[in-house]
Amino acid sequence: MQFGWLTLSLSPSPEEDQRRIDNLIEQVCSAERLGFSDVWLTEHYFTGESVYSDSLMFAAALAMRTERIRIGFAVVQMPFHHPVRLAVQLALLDNLSKGRIDVGIGKGTAYNEYEFVGHGLRSHDSRERMEEAVDIIERAWREAPLHYEGRFHKVHIPAIRPRPVQRPGPPLWRSVISPGSFKECGRLGVPILTARLPLERIKERWATYAAGIDEGGHDERTKTRLLARSALWRNVYVAESDAQAEDELAELLTETRAHMMHVRDAFNPPDFQPDAATLNAWTDPRVPDSEAIPFALATGSLYGSPARVREQVAALRDVGVQHLLCQTGFGAMDHDRNIASMRRFGEQVMPTFRD
Repeated sequence: MQFGWLTLSLSPSPEEDQRRIDNLIEQVCSAERLGFSDVWLTEHYFTGESVYSDSLMFAAALAMRTERIRIGFAVVQMPFHHPVRLAVQLALLDNLSKGRIDVGIGKGTAYNEYEFVGHGLRSHDSRERMEEAVDIIERAWREAPLHYEGRFHKVHIPAIRPRPVQRPGPPLWRSVISPGSFKECGRLGVPILTARLPLERIKERWATYAAGIDEGGHDERTKTRLLARSALWRNVYVAESDAQAEDELAELLTETRAHMMHVRDAFNPPDFQPDAATLNAWTDPRVPDSEAIPFALATGSLYGSPARVREQVAALRDVGVQHLLCQTGFGAMDHDRNIASMRRFGEQVMPTFRD
C-alpha cells in the first residue's frame, strides 16, 4: 500500500496564522521522513480553514523543503483561477519539484458560497467553468501556439514556458463519489480521489471504476496503475489506547464541525442553499452533533491504538484500497499531538502494509 498525508488545517485566529503555517511545513517534512509517499493540500479562503489559503504558493515552499514526497492538490478549486495562469504555475511547480506534482481538480466548494462571492463569482456555472479551464490547461501543455475560443475565456498564446517536467503535464485527478463519476473517470483513464465512502461500498465502487477502465479500452498495465493510485481519504488518529483516541478525535471533530457550521451560517449569502444531494449527516446543519460525530467516526475515520488502526487499514486493503490519504490534523489541534499521532502511524502501522 501507499500512504499519503493530507492537510485540512484550521487556524483559530489571525494571530496564530504564521505559527500554524510553520507547523504545517514541519508536519510535511515529518511525513516525508516517516515514509509517506505523497502530501495533499486543500484550498479554502477567508476563515482560517486551509490557513495558507494559496495552495500553489504553499506547494512551492514545500517543493523547496522536500526531496522525495509527491505534492498534490485535493483539490484546486478551478473557478477561482485563470486557466492560463494556473497552467503556468503548475508547470513551474513541476520544475521546482523535479516532477513531483499531482493536481486534483474540482468545481469548487459545494457548501461555502462565500468563497465564490469573495472571488466575484457565484457557483451556478462552476462545473462549466471547471471543464473549460481543464480543457485550456491540458491543451496549453500540449500545444504551441494555443488558440482557444471558449464561453469564459479567449486564449491566444505562443507557448507555456517553462514546460512541465512530467509530459504532457502533471497528472490531473478527479474527485468522485457517485457510481456514475467512478465509471466515467474509468472510461477517461484518469486517477481518482474519494472520501467518506463506507467500507461496505468500497469494493463495489472500485469494481465500477475498473469496469469503466475496461469500457474505455485501456490496457491491463494502465488499469493496474490506475487502481493502485486510486486514493481514499480518511481521518486518522492514533493514540496510546482505543478509548483515548475515540474521545480525543470526537472532541476534535466536534470543534471542526462547529467552525464549519458557524462560518457558513455567518458568511454564505442569504439566497444560497446547498444541493440537498450533497448533504450527509456530517455536512447537514440540521443534524445534531450527537448524530454527526458518530457518522464521521464510522464512515470516514481510522482511530485507536496502533494495533486497532492496523486492523482498520487491513480491512481497507482487503476490499482493494492500495492508496490511503491520511488526514491527521483536525480543527485547531495542537502541533505536538498531531506529530505524535503521525509518528505512531508511520512507525507502528505503515510498515505492516508497505509494498
